[in-house]
Amino acid sequence: MPKFDLYDGHGDPVTHLRGYYSKMRGVGKKDKLLMAYFSQSLGGAALEWYTRQDVSKWCTWDDMAQAFAQHFQYNIEIVPDRMYPTKMEKKPNESFMEYGLRWREKAARVNPPMEEKEMVEYFLQAQEPTYFGHLITAVGRPFNDVVKMGQMVEYGLKSSKIMSYSALKATTQATQNDIESLLGQKEHDDVAMVVSESRHDPYAKGFDPTVRCMYHSNVQGNSIEDCHALKREIERMIQEGAIMIKDSDMKYANPLGNLLTEINNIEVVNGLGNIDVESSG
Repeated sequence: MPKFDLYDGHGDPVTHLRGYYSKMRGVGKKDKLLMAYFSQSLGGAALEWYTRQDVSKWCTWDDMAQAFAQHFQYNIEIVPDRMYPTKMEKKPNESFMEYGLRWREKAARVNPPMEEKEMVEYFLQAQEPTYFGHLITAVGRPFNDVVKMGQMVEYGLKSSKIMSYSALKATTQATQNDIESLLGQKEHDDVAMVVSESRHDPYAKGFDPTVRCMYHSNVQGNSIEDCHALKREIERMIQEGAIMIKDSDMKYANPLGNLLTEINNIEVVNGLGNIDVESSG
């Protein structure tokens, strides 16, 4: 018994019928044999269709062949246009060589047929940005050369010798976010410095020459209880969990006022510092 090419419901059904009939020459092309072995040449949707049929209604091979051709006629009527191949993307589990062969097979169904130069141009349009950027120089070259170049790009991506455009875009965005964060922090620090310096100005409102701020290296002008820069820094550390107030009896409504004079023990942990605050009273 000959080995048949399976028809899965895609492609020209008449072409399959002719191929099957040609391979059955060795059995005499008798209707009963042609009908009996026809299911062995089917697969997928075509085999599913066959198993749902009442084969007793087919008296001759021509009856079966006609019913088969009529059912899958839509494959002939729906002729793909030139934009159809550009929508065929490479599957994650297939190599570039397999993708190229599958793409060309589908593109060959376009009517009127495309010349090879035109086929290459449409093939490039179907590529994702990384492949497109590396294969654009292949315009005008044979299709097989383009596939070989695609294999080299594929190897470069797998070996990390080539960075994909998506990864490059993500890295660029992350770098931009870091820069913006640093610029934002610098602007915040600059504002805090201006405010701090204004409080140490002898001519500024609220300047008290009799007190000094330990947080600003004993600079004259305000006490540590009135130091806004220190209060903001402690607020930030509390929000980040770097400062933990363990005394449950301590009022937390304004921990940055008299609380600063009641710190008896400071323990630095992990570089940030956990501050154990105990009431002095």
